[in-house]
Amino acid sequence: MEHYGWLSIMPPIVAIVLAIRTRQVFVSLLFGIWLGWVILSGWNFFDGTLATIQALVDVFADAGNTRTIMFSALVGALIAFIQRSGGVEGFILKVNQFLQHRGGNSRRLVQILAWLTGFSIFVESSINVLTVGSIFRPLFDKLKIPREKLAYIADSISAPTCILIPLNAWGAYIMGLLLAQGISDPLSTMIKAYPLNFYPILAMLTVVLVIVLQKDFGPMKKAEERAQKEGKVIADNATPMISSEVIALEKKEGIASKARNMLIPIFTMVFMMPIGLIFSGWEAVEARTDLSTMQMIFTALGKGSGSKAVLWAVLTSILVAMILYRSQKIFNLQELLDLIFKGIGGLIPLALLMMLAFAIGKVCKDLGAGYYIAEISGQWLSPAFVPTILFLVSCFIAFSTGTSWGTFAIMIPIGIPMAASLGVYAPLAVAAVLGGGVFGDHCSPISDTTIISSMASASDHIDHVKTQLPYALAAGGVAAVLYLIAGIAMVA
Repeated sequence: MEHYGWLSIMPPIVAIVLAIRTRQVFVSLLFGIWLGWVILSGWNFFDGTLATIQALVDVFADAGNTRTIMFSALVGALIAFIQRSGGVEGFILKVNQFLQHRGGNSRRLVQILAWLTGFSIFVESSINVLTVGSIFRPLFDKLKIPREKLAYIADSISAPTCILIPLNAWGAYIMGLLLAQGISDPLSTMIKAYPLNFYPILAMLTVVLVIVLQKDFGPMKKAEERAQKEGKVIADNATPMISSEVIALEKKEGIASKARNMLIPIFTMVFMMPIGLIFSGWEAVEARTDLSTMQMIFTALGKGSGSKAVLWAVLTSILVAMILYRSQKIFNLQELLDLIFKGIGGLIPLALLMMLAFAIGKVCKDLGAGYYIAEISGQWLSPAFVPTILFLVSCFIAFSTGTSWGTFAIMIPIGIPMAASLGVYAPLAVAAVLGGGVFGDHCSPISDTTIISSMASASDHIDHVKTQLPYALAAGGVAAVLYLIAGIAMVA
């Protein structure tokens, strides 16, 4: 595919650097999008500006993008519901009762519970992050654990969990890419690649070690000291990725605090995710007579639409919550509608950020950024170095573009033939690409999962990126060394 050389990677790099330096994420992303379209317009600034405006409009031409943005906004209504209904307060009371018998280890135990909750929700990364952030944010605040730590925990178990447990849209998507490259048994290849998928494993283990040993470093250490010594779960100059009006919603006066008012809507959303995937993918398999019922279900699960499933899941959860609260006579219809609009209004900044993330992803694709990076990496080729090169290139593409799935689509067609021609173990090459893609999804400031992690945890987005990055780089560095060792061992 054609690309624009080194100019292909300028828009995402400029956007990321500006966002970190200025803390103005929206302006930085918009400038990166504008720069990309100016380049595509042959440095005609007027045409580039008009193309930028049209590109933002065209984000909504993709139904999947629109559904994801709608989901991001509607989550605010669900958060407002569970706060105002006393569900959050009731859940905190239950957990506090559980922690009373654990002495001084409550901070550590709550963080482990957050990790385990995320690990158990492998159907979809956004639902994973949202559930962990929504449930544990009040507990973390109460125990004076910084919100940056919650965002880090939620983010570090979302994509890694989804990539390591293939019973979801991630697994189906990757198997489809492998099948397109002539891999006759993609599931077997994926299973063989899992023990070699070093980065997701290391990222998840790093979280556990940080929690158990309580040894933080870099910006996260400063955040922990701020929270414990000053009682501030968020920095003074920080801007949470969710309106303070939604976070600060108190329980309605005169009602009992019940944990089920939070847990039932949350579990409904989690349960509806695989149902939505199966329903949206059923049309592709209902005519298959060669499959058993269970095979049809798993095939439909893999072919389902993730954007449809998450939107249906959050809408169903909101409906169930409304019925639940009306049955208890907590809210009347007008109060429920007011809470929906209040919650959506609190997450408008997130929806706008998602729109900009989609727009910069599109301009990166049109510039051929991923293909340029993959092409120049060919200069480093050596059979023993192939796994490390594939991993590092995938890391850079995913970090620059903010999409792991886009990275998989670019690098698997490159990595599989490369491995075959140079005698590299195919599952090792696949694992390197997948691990690199997850790295970018984990720590890129323009990744949708990273953005939703900041939102669900009510953390400042740039603070989340800064505090998480040292841990991600540490795990990524170890993974790169392991790929080098594995490449030498398996090629030799």
